[in-house]
Amino acid sequence: MNNLTDILERIQVLERELTEELSRKREEVHYTIEKKKVWFSEEVSLRHKKLAKRLSEYVYDSGFLIILTIPIIWAALIPALFLDLVVCVYQFICFPVYGIPRVKRGEYVVIDRQSLQYLNWLEKLNCVYCGYFNGLMSFVREVAARTEQFWCPIRHARAVKSVHSRYVHFFKYGDAEEYREGLEALRKKFDDVE
Repeated sequence: MNNLTDILERIQVLERELTEELSRKREEVHYTIEKKKVWFSEEVSLRHKKLAKRLSEYVYDSGFLIILTIPIIWAALIPALFLDLVVCVYQFICFPVYGIPRVKRGEYVVIDRQSLQYLNWLEKLNCVYCGYFNGLMSFVREVAARTEQFWCPIRHARAVKSVHSRYVHFFKYGDAEEYREGLEALRKKFDDVE
């Protein structure tokens, strides 16, 4: 195993540890999750309601210029919805043909912050937007990562700012022999995904 592969594998271990630690933090905030619904204790719910900011206060504190940006940020939802549709159709049709396990969209697009009682309705709407948009980008990235593993699993020569989940399995840049000898096996190497 080379040093780069070792580092990428350690990153994956750290990401799993981060997920576990975030799960442990639930206990500190006193909530449980049942059937994808979040439940707070009665005491916490009452405290949250008291901390909700009135809409007028929220808008005033945000500043007038921010209000002018609302049409721009919401316009991005139109191509996002189209991207969501295209990627879902692509994955539904192509992944079975390639033998790639499908990405579970619901594990990436998580919309749950609108239930927080310390948010006003505009904050909740913003949270729905951000949860959808960022979850969609993560979902699309994973679909693209699995596609890249099938079609062109070669690491880049230049440094990449952020690597996706499948990059650890890719062949070294310039190693033609390893690529030719291992491509077919790597195209089927998805045993680490659920």
